[in-house]
Amino acid sequence: MIADIVIVRQPVSVCVPVHCKATLSVRAEGASVLSYQWFTSDDKKPNGPPLNVYGGTQADLTIEAKKSQGYVCRVNDIFSNYVFSEWVKVKVLDIGVSGLPLQWKGEPHIAINLKPQTVQLGAKITLRCVAFGNPAPKYQWYRNGNLLFNEISDTLQIDRARAEHKGTYLCSMSNVLQEIWSKAVEVNVVQNGQLPLSAHAAVDKVALLIGNLSYSHHPRLLAPMMDVHELANLLQQLGFRVVSLLDLTKVEMLVAVDKFINLLDKGVYGLFYYAGHGFEHAARNYLVPVDAPVPYRSENCLCVQRVMQSMQQRQTALSVILLDTCRKWYNQQCIPSTIMALEPKGNTVYGYATCEDAVAFEVQDGGKSTGIFTKYLNKHILQAEKVTHVLERVSEDLGRDPLVRGKQAVEIKHTLKEPRSLADPVRTAGYTKELHLREACWRQANKLPRKKRLIFLCRVEVEVSFSALFSNVMVAFGVIKTTGPKTDNCTIALSSIPESLVIKVDLHYTHMDSRARLTESQQVDLGEPMVASCKLYKTLQTKSAMKPDSASAQSTGKIAHCKNVVDHTRAGPCRPFTRKAECGANVAVLRCNEPEENDEDELHDPKRDKR
Repeated sequence: MIADIVIVRQPVSVCVPVHCKATLSVRAEGASVLSYQWFTSDDKKPNGPPLNVYGGTQADLTIEAKKSQGYVCRVNDIFSNYVFSEWVKVKVLDIGVSGLPLQWKGEPHIAINLKPQTVQLGAKITLRCVAFGNPAPKYQWYRNGNLLFNEISDTLQIDRARAEHKGTYLCSMSNVLQEIWSKAVEVNVVQNGQLPLSAHAAVDKVALLIGNLSYSHHPRLLAPMMDVHELANLLQQLGFRVVSLLDLTKVEMLVAVDKFINLLDKGVYGLFYYAGHGFEHAARNYLVPVDAPVPYRSENCLCVQRVMQSMQQRQTALSVILLDTCRKWYNQQCIPSTIMALEPKGNTVYGYATCEDAVAFEVQDGGKSTGIFTKYLNKHILQAEKVTHVLERVSEDLGRDPLVRGKQAVEIKHTLKEPRSLADPVRTAGYTKELHLREACWRQANKLPRKKRLIFLCRVEVEVSFSALFSNVMVAFGVIKTTGPKTDNCTIALSSIPESLVIKVDLHYTHMDSRARLTESQQVDLGEPMVASCKLYKTLQTKSAMKPDSASAQSTGKIAHCKNVVDHTRAGPCRPFTRKAECGANVAVLRCNEPEENDEDELHDPKRDKR
């Protein structure tokens, strides 16, 4: 038997045109006959006392909307018990009902659509998109196809415009009946007196970045990890969806490229970047995976021209390949990969870190390692200029660098038919379905496991959380949240179970009574986070936990695609050597894996500088 009054269905807010009739409903249950009284408050006087709604004594209240007001319903029983419903708002827009269907059932209908804007740096950006709906629609804003978290009202406001706020905006409006989308509009952010940039735009922007450094049978590199990380952050500022991967085998490189190609489509800007060992053979470039044998051949590596061919077959509006790798000629008598000639579709760009039959260097200056090419690429890549002009600036800066003058020179090849820029805006109008498909793939590639709460037998509670460094590198953190009644000096350590995405959490503690040092363990199955569904992972590498001094201490384990590496450091036959170069008072180390002699035996085991 029901002893209290229970509201089983709350009223909902609505948004309607002026003079439109709207019905608010509440449903309640109780032990006796129930009575109702609706109250209202003026939207312009929210702190004023609520007023009785004349005739509002039924569970359903039908009104003719004249102005925006709040409503609440009181439900009474015969025993003088009462409860109030939730406050709801009837939002009234005095803009007419043009286009509203005669048999409108409450599905979202756009009343105010977005308008493009051009604003100066530091100025305010205000975008508004309003829809009628019963229930009132929920809003979600997007920039360049990326969801803007916490932007869920009908108005998006940015108080001080910066360069990264430039792009394509659109808004989703939905209720229980339907979801609709606003039109996509461009927001340009310009310097004082500057005219809007080129009208060229992308349907979407997608980038795949691969850095290979931990080679199993070849010299390790230092720079690709930092180079990929920094470039990924810059491309995201330009509106690219970025997948960044470290240390891939041949099979994994093929899988990654295949997934990347599937994200491309007509009108999309595609960018492929690689840092690692590489070589050139018969005018084709090959990228060396971390599991390449000694000696390696073209069939053990990834052909760059095959990647470009696949990009063009997807009818991209711009295809860019940036290679921070060597181009030393290698085993010219081998049969090259068979590739059909590219059709003359244009808008392809190759940016090579070095010219033909030359090496590319990475520099270690202080505690930081970087590829010389990528160092200057990152300096200029945010500029809103034609992509080839950006690469020309990179070439000029690299040419002035005393560390590589006379040793390395950038080469640019392109078939640009239009002044396309990596900073071009994204316009998604007419491509909503394709955008949603890419958004789903993108979310999966960046999905982290949820936090895990573990309670051990000794009643110690541990929380394991996760963050991403790259698309295939994840860090796990263990934090002791509460200690047990009989535990002292608690520490935790994370370790991995080989060839799986399962981590082991070991809790070490001292029992207060016996003073014995004890250990309890639990396992956490990570499922398939990020790009794990593509099988782009291998052995998990972990680090031992730090000893916590309190319940808030934490330990760190690194879940990464990493393998044991043979580190070749000595020079000699078929071995690389390291050269050093000095620049003024600053000393930097240039890593170079160039062969000492170019005899036939050496060419079967090509030695690359940086890369």
